[in-house]
Amino acid sequence: MIFFEFARRNIRLHWLRSLLAVIGIIIGVVAISSMGILGNSLVLSISESLTDVGDTIVVTPHTGGGGGPTGTTSRGITDRQVDEIKRAVGSNVVIPLYVGGDRIVVSGDVGAASIYGMKPADIPELLDLEEGVYVRGSTTAMAGKMVADEFDLVVGSRVGIGEDEQRLRIVGILEERGVGFDINPDYALVVSDDFFQDYYGADDWDQVIVKVRDLDEIDAVKDAIEEQLNRREQEVNVLDTRAILETLLDTFNRISTFTVAIGGISLIVAGVSIFNVMMMSVTERTKEIGVIRSIGTMQSEVLRMFVYEAFILGFIGSAIGGLFSFLGGYLALIVMLGDTTYLFVPSSLVYIIYGMAFGIGTSILSGFYPAWKASHLNPIEALRHE
Repeated sequence: MIFFEFARRNIRLHWLRSLLAVIGIIIGVVAISSMGILGNSLVLSISESLTDVGDTIVVTPHTGGGGGPTGTTSRGITDRQVDEIKRAVGSNVVIPLYVGGDRIVVSGDVGAASIYGMKPADIPELLDLEEGVYVRGSTTAMAGKMVADEFDLVVGSRVGIGEDEQRLRIVGILEERGVGFDINPDYALVVSDDFFQDYYGADDWDQVIVKVRDLDEIDAVKDAIEEQLNRREQEVNVLDTRAILETLLDTFNRISTFTVAIGGISLIVAGVSIFNVMMMSVTERTKEIGVIRSIGTMQSEVLRMFVYEAFILGFIGSAIGGLFSFLGGYLALIVMLGDTTYLFVPSSLVYIIYGMAFGIGTSILSGFYPAWKASHLNPIEALRHE
């Protein structure tokens, strides 16, 4: 332990130089940890926003679609095709729906919203209520959370749809669902299929959503739909939202890794600073090293003494940097996401450990060559050094 005490003594003797090296490590650790926390929180935020999509298959007409006020398509998904999809997917839930958008009027305020037409019995399979009840007839509707907040809609409110302001009574407010690859009901009104057919003159369905009960079977279900409907010619497009979700999350994970790498640049700079400090220490203590070696100190012991010094600098900087990383991560989340929900989740906190470990590792690596050089000095020549 005497060589560890020598290392501590040298740091105290050259406290200003050591302090600057420690500050470099602190900045590097905070940069890596903060960027890691920000990237991981971004991935978690996106993952949570894209709810209810990983178990979903979306079937659309091969020629495209879009009903509602812009006019119905010349080719949608027919009732016969819906029955074929049901046969292909077995016990999994099949939900056909109409998709459109229109002008809405609430107490004189004019806006726009998506309009989804669904069979009342299918709605609970896809959407959850925050308050009220599900659509019961052709004169009622449910409002998405964002539409309800924007227009101050509550259960019992009246909404006018279209240029003639067809009146519908709001019977339910939907829970916020987040962005999805199937539908986005937060900014929509949900009406019955009968109302949509009568008001917009719709016939064929615009899309069909299949909710797969077992995620391990999603590929098999997708292939079964393809085989059932597209065996002669392509009638429908079959989209597996799980594959899109995995691709999107992989992309954000790569972005997260890139942000951490940017933070690592500052640690490399700190490593260079420690390398410089250690090289200066070796030069200044050449004669001391010669004395130590001349009384029988082994090369490995001299090596350890200087490695200890680098380790102490790295440990102090990394420990302080780890504490400041909470503040850095908090500020990064407030500025970039406006939400600190994911700051204390394990997958975010682990980046603080990564940053501290990288800080200590960088310090030791930066100090290893100067330590090796010190341990291999010729004792006689070191004693002659001025």
